[in-house]
This record gives sequence, structure tokens and C-alpha cells, in this order.
Amino acid sequence: MREFPGGIYALTAETADTQQLLTQVEAALAGGVAAVQYRDKSDDVARRHEQASELVALCRRFGVPLIVNDDLRLADLTDADGVHLGRDDGSLREARIILGKDKLIGASCYQDLELAQAAQATGADYVAFGSFFASPTKPAAPRAGLDLLRDATAVIQVPLVAIGGITLANAPLCSTPVPTAWPCSRPCSTPPTSKPLRAT
Repeated sequence: MREFPGGIYALTAETADTQQLLTQVEAALAGGVAAVQYRDKSDDVARRHEQASELVALCRRFGVPLIVNDDLRLADLTDADGVHLGRDDGSLREARIILGKDKLIGASCYQDLELAQAAQATGADYVAFGSFFASPTKPAAPRAGLDLLRDATAVIQVPLVAIGGITLANAPLCSTPVPTAWPCSRPCSTPPTSKPLRAT
């Protein structure tokens, strides 16, 4: 079973411009991001398949996993490195059966430590908490306290991911052992650092 890497976890912005998306993600990869998540909530099936396939190939060139957000079928069809599922996006068990033991499965756990424990018990490779800061992507998302990360490290053995409004200024507040999810629309065009946070 693969281990989810520590460091900056870049999240892509939804766009119909595939070339711009690839350019942004390539810049992020060159800047040292540890993983990329493809997020597109549109119902344009052809575009989503094309973009995910192109991103899988691009990320493989850099040896970085490409995770598909919320869409198990798309992750399977494009041979992505894994899938990230929210509370209402399907079963973690089903994802493991379909994708196999060598793919990464992440779970959104919001502000809920018990949900994270259940996800870990079901086989999640990492769990994500948030939103820790105000996020333009989900401005109405309930806020998680930073003490949640401290509490989680005591009971969760799989990697933790901090999400929601992460910037250069506030990322250190999430503590270095925790991979941080970063919106790809900004850092992909201007990589934030050549030395991203690493898990220890």
C-alpha cells in the first residue's frame, strides 16, 4: 500500500481552459508540491476526463500522485493515483475494492475526529480536516480549530491534511508534520517555495 506524501497538496481550480490548467499545475510541480488533487464539479464529462487524463500523465513525469476529487469512476477510468471522497461521495470500502490496494484514498473529515477514526478504520490512506481559515472556494464552510490537529495526531496514524484558506502566512500555524492543502489557482502560476513543508 502506498503512503500519502507530506508537503504541499495542491488543489486545482475549475477551468474550461485545459492548457492553462496544465501550465499552472506544471509550475506547482516544478515548485515542489507533494501531491495534486483534480477538482472539477462541472457536468462536462468529456472535459473532466480529458483534463484528469492529462494531469495523470503530467504528474507521473514528476513522480507526484494525482488524486481525483469526489469521483471514483473518473479516478478508475483515468488510472489516477487515487480518489478523495467527502461524506456523501461514496463508500471508502467500495473505493478500495474498485481501485485496489496500490491507490491512495483520502477522506474529508471536516471538524469531526470520530469521522476520521472511522475513515482510518475503513482503510483511508489520509484524512483531511478543515476549513481552518476563510476559503474563497467554500466561504460558508464551518471552521475547524487548530487544536483539532493536535488532538488528531494522538489517535490517527495515517497522514493528516489541513485544508481551507491555507496561505504562505498561515501554513506554519497548521504545524509542520501536517501536509497542507493549497489552492492551485495561485501557487501553480507562482510556486510558493522550492522547499515545501515536509512530514517528519
